[in-house]
Amino acid sequence: MAGGVGRWADRLVNLILDHGQPTLDVIAAVVDGFGAAIDNTLIGLPPWALGGALTALALWRVGKGFALFALLSLAGIHAMGLWEPMASTLGLVVASTTLSLLIGVPLGIAMARSRLADGVGATLLDFMQTMPAFVYLIPAVMFFGLGRVPGILATVIFAMPPAVRLTALGIRQVPAELVEAGRAFGCKDHQLLLKVQLPNALPSIMAGVNQTMMMALSMIVVASMIGAGGLGNVVLQGIQRLDIGLGFESGLAVVLLAILLDRITQSFGVQSFGARGFGPHGVDRGASKGGAQ
Repeated sequence: MAGGVGRWADRLVNLILDHGQPTLDVIAAVVDGFGAAIDNTLIGLPPWALGGALTALALWRVGKGFALFALLSLAGIHAMGLWEPMASTLGLVVASTTLSLLIGVPLGIAMARSRLADGVGATLLDFMQTMPAFVYLIPAVMFFGLGRVPGILATVIFAMPPAVRLTALGIRQVPAELVEAGRAFGCKDHQLLLKVQLPNALPSIMAGVNQTMMMALSMIVVASMIGAGGLGNVVLQGIQRLDIGLGFESGLAVVLLAILLDRITQSFGVQSFGARGFGPHGVDRGASKGGAQ
């Protein structure tokens, strides 16, 4: 039996279900349409086209060695007969990460610029990050049933905190001299944000993108329990059947996809950092050259 807090939670859920169903239906329709568009596009692409695009992206962002690894990994996934579940998982991760960033980056900006927002936001983020992942599935199923929509929304809640925290951290770490220089040149608040703070916070924001995507991938596998689909369903089938071979192959496909996404998204943060004139240890290359002279 639920205690006092549990009964309060039950009343809150019933209140939302009784009075918020139209809003929930709109949210479900938007999320389902967005997720389905990405999913159908990736699944509809021929394997050579999607594999070639991912390999080209790996070559452009990381290098020849990693591009070869990407090509062999994708060929292995196709040979194991897991191409369609992999494409579906990639679509779910892209949809969840995109929604997480659309919500998380503005929240991070608000936390960096307001003490009240920072205090409230930090408490909520602590709550979100310490809550067991399986708990997110309960309200998702109650509000949206089974399928893609609750899987994406549970993943968004689970994966969003790194985007919020690292966006706020990046903006706070922008040197005060740059902010003062922007104000001296007459920048208004929105100009200061867009032209000074966000460009200089980009490495931290990209680290948030990377961590959000990795957490989304891990949660998508858990969300297979509520019918999210993708490789998570194959992993779940392997567990239910005690099929070691199927479980190993599907788990390996998840690992290979995670490595590809991790290295590619990491490269954006590293190259953004280097583009600002800083070396790998945070040393201003221009200043060090000037000092050497």
